[in-house]
Amino acid sequence: MKRILTVSIIALLALGATAQKPKYKLVWKENFSGKELRSDRWSKIPRGTSDWENYMTSDEKCYDYSDGKMTLIGLVNDYLPQDTAPYLTGGIYTKGKFNITHGKIEVKARLQGAKGAWPAIWMLPEYGPWPDGGEIDIMERLSHETKAYQTVHTHYTFRLNKKEPKNSDTAPIKGDDKYNVYAVEILPDSLVFSVNGRHTFTYPRIETPLKGQFPFGTPFFLLIDMQIEGRWVGKADPKELPAKMIVDWVKFYELKK
Repeated sequence: MKRILTVSIIALLALGATAQKPKYKLVWKENFSGKELRSDRWSKIPRGTSDWENYMTSDEKCYDYSDGKMTLIGLVNDYLPQDTAPYLTGGIYTKGKFNITHGKIEVKARLQGAKGAWPAIWMLPEYGPWPDGGEIDIMERLSHETKAYQTVHTHYTFRLNKKEPKNSDTAPIKGDDKYNVYAVEILPDSLVFSVNGRHTFTYPRIETPLKGQFPFGTPFFLLIDMQIEGRWVGKADPKELPAKMIVDWVKFYELKK
């Protein structure tokens, strides 16, 4: 009798977990099937002063549209004498064109690494300063590493430097000749990360009197960029460049209510 009761409780718990699993509706898909970037969906990321955007450019040598793929390239700048940047990198985002509040984002991409390469797939809020508005790093990779970093930045984690709940983890990825699917689910009570359909870690909303622990629940846009150098990844080796991120597709799903 006790064993039957235990089995029944386990079955009920499993049923409850299944019933609570989020349901999504595909609302936006990019297959990169054209011969140029769709200006109604994407913009090229302009150069800025932060580590990650030091070498951004709109130069076409850093972008390739072929075989239904978008390739973002980081290379040595040995052909634009009017640009003093030692490297040039390509990046695109949906800022001001498409965003999502609650839902799931998946990106299928292949990374061709190099020393000092720092490709990233991530999200920022349409409104609000950094880090108060939050940042969702779906994938960052350093040089030739065989793991992806997935991280959440907020006022709580960055300015207050709070370590609980855990705001970052790593996940193994397939090598340079393979595609991986990087994903995050933005839910009212948590951010749920995965790679190739395998759950990697969850950042939950918690009860705290401290400011800015979970600023998610506003529209976020997507950034995909091939970065070179920076304080975290270190110096590049020009002999290993160009580095490439080849993006097969991007999918946005809305959370069904």
